[in-house]
Amino acid sequence: MPKIKVGVLGATGAVGQRFAQLLVDHPYFDLTVLAASERSEGKSYRAATNWILTEPMPAHLAGLEVQPMSTELDCALLFSALPTQSAGEWESRFAAAGYAVFSNAGAHRMDDDVALLIPEVNPDHLNLLAHQQANRGWDRGFIVTNPNCTAIPLTMALTPLHRQFTVEAVIATSMQAVSGAGYPGVPSLDAIDNVIPFVAESEEIKVNIETNKMLGRSNGRQVEPAGIAISAHCNRVPVTDGHVVTASVRFKDKPSLGDILQAWQTWQPLPQELGLPLAPNPALVIREEPNRPQPRLDRDAGRGMATSVGRLRPCEVLDVRFVVLAHNTIRGAAGGSVLNAELMHAQGLLDNFKEEVDTHVPA
Repeated sequence: MPKIKVGVLGATGAVGQRFAQLLVDHPYFDLTVLAASERSEGKSYRAATNWILTEPMPAHLAGLEVQPMSTELDCALLFSALPTQSAGEWESRFAAAGYAVFSNAGAHRMDDDVALLIPEVNPDHLNLLAHQQANRGWDRGFIVTNPNCTAIPLTMALTPLHRQFTVEAVIATSMQAVSGAGYPGVPSLDAIDNVIPFVAESEEIKVNIETNKMLGRSNGRQVEPAGIAISAHCNRVPVTDGHVVTASVRFKDKPSLGDILQAWQTWQPLPQELGLPLAPNPALVIREEPNRPQPRLDRDAGRGMATSVGRLRPCEVLDVRFVVLAHNTIRGAAGGSVLNAELMHAQGLLDNFKEEVDTHVPA
């Protein structure tokens, strides 16, 4: 099967490195382009990158020349690890030029015509693509985004419950790893021996509005939010990788703890049914131990793509409470975007990019 040529925007940063790592030897995609800012362009990837991942830089990428940000890159799909402040303009320019853009940035997540996608949760929201292209005058290109790295594990745990019992309200408290701030991230004197009860001005807002968008219904033109009342408290903690969220939940139809466990255990999302390369199986790993999940022990479940959930118990204020965890730079960032592209590939939504894989340079 021919592979589709892909590139990474912002390839030298922490999330860009994850993209590079996950795309090496991918069965659907051939990573041919690494692009970054002016200070990196023209250098070899090895020279331009402070490689921070534990696995070595893939040898065949080390000598690739870092390309400038240009709409003449020799690939068809782009995975964007750009900072939000520059992503908005550049991602739109690339989509207008005919590229498929899979973004980890927050710039377009809440655009009415852009799918904010978790493949297990809302694959039907891809019906926004046709309207997006017509609305923006894009013949071929498009933008699909993945959500905030804290909203992902919370939404994964809520999805099978909301479908069966209708979630009405959530109190969610996050304990977010320092890697969520990028590299070099949070200064050590701030993070060590400390909990910082502030992540970013918009972080708690994102958990609320993004979760409601993903659990909402798309009519093909926009998404009607789910209407769940969410009170989020976001904290930075001295953990390298892995975001933990404690959640208390109120339901319209009151389930027992057994009902909730059954809903989690029997959930069979589309990516797992399709056997997508990065889809963890199971999507939810249920931990029965009273002290799990924990970042150090559980963040790499499903090669960093699974969501771990545990400590299910009654809540004296709402109905139930539990703890949920996911790897923030794999599932919560680069891996989420790659899985989005895998889903579209499996559904035939990238077929027009396959046809020109050997020669295509978007106009």
